[in-house]
Amino acid sequence: MSDSPAESMHRLFWHDPGLFARVAPLLGIAVPDITKATVLFSGTGNWGSLACRGNTLLQCETAGQESFLLLIEAQDQRDHRRPAHWAHHAAYLWAEYRLPTALLIVCPDQDTARWAAQPVASGPVQPPALTLHPFVAGPADLPLITDRDRIRADPTLTALSAVMHPSAQGIGSALDTLSTVLRDLPDVDANPLIALTAQGLHTHPTGIVWKHLVSAIILDREREKDRVERITKFRREHLLLLLGERGLVLSEAARKEVADCQDPETLLRWLLRAVTASTTEEIFDDE
Repeated sequence: MSDSPAESMHRLFWHDPGLFARVAPLLGIAVPDITKATVLFSGTGNWGSLACRGNTLLQCETAGQESFLLLIEAQDQRDHRRPAHWAHHAAYLWAEYRLPTALLIVCPDQDTARWAAQPVASGPVQPPALTLHPFVAGPADLPLITDRDRIRADPTLTALSAVMHPSAQGIGSALDTLSTVLRDLPDVDANPLIALTAQGLHTHPTGIVWKHLVSAIILDREREKDRVERITKFRREHLLLLLGERGLVLSEAARKEVADCQDPETLLRWLLRAVTASTTEEIFDDE
């Protein structure tokens, strides 16, 4: 299911490992309070023999200082070959890491969610030697978030709910608010959510709306990046010009430091010091 729209769902847990702690109560999952979640892999690594590429594996720490593994898979349609693979993955990871292992299957389709929620047993002998009870998150479990305050408080969960409900009443307003929230977030937080939401909505007409909403964000950020690059280049050139006018010679190391600096505020600080500095050391000494 690599690069499929459904894959964006488990990737959201990679982007925000704490998401499961906020999803679990909505699914009625009784787990201890999760204090930390760390991504062990997500779609990468030497897991070909497990067919785990395209899944996300988290190690979760709880308030009681206990740890467990959570393997997250996205499933967009019934596939009767998958349950045996799920049991294989969970058993392998349990043995490999020696930690209790749970499986969360995220489904954009409610019929698929009902199918995936069925216990996986090795039968027909009773009792079966192995039974897997997966956690399943489907549209019925995660309604579309439309409340503006909730969207601002949890944009990642909002993105997950939007991907699950591309045709729901209020989807346009929810995406509009989400795009406004992402505009104010740092690139490192906003850009993955923009891309993953676009991937999740890719095959639905709502994806066109999302692309329209975020195109302005992307354009503004490209313009801001160009502006910062121009200011950085301007300040670097004027710093070197001023040093030359004042007869202050830079060492090779200092010249490389100036050439490599991409922070316009640092360059401005150096430029202001260069006005009165009697040596180049006075300009760079505390850096």
